[in-house]
Amino acid sequence: MLLDLSKLFGRSKNSKDLAKERLKLVLIHDRANVSPQFLEMVKGEIIKVISNYMDVDEDSLDIQMTRTRSEEGDRAVPALVANIPIRSVKNSGK
Repeated sequence: MLLDLSKLFGRSKNSKDLAKERLKLVLIHDRANVSPQFLEMVKGEIIKVISNYMDVDEDSLDIQMTRTRSEEGDRAVPALVANIPIRSVKNSGK
């Protein structure tokens, strides 16, 4: 799980750091051959499936492509990271 402590403690990034982060995300999307439209489509599908079981805050949902180490640890691979705020869990039928 990735945690951005600056968000937790309210520290904002300077414009240089923001530009660097955006460039990194663009490069990751490019290397993974994933368009922003594809990412939005995935986001919509995730919302649709999860909404069967939970009420989620769609406005705060955040899905990003990033890179992580492979299980073997020998290379970096694309990873889909989702932060999905849950308002409530629907009745599970128990």
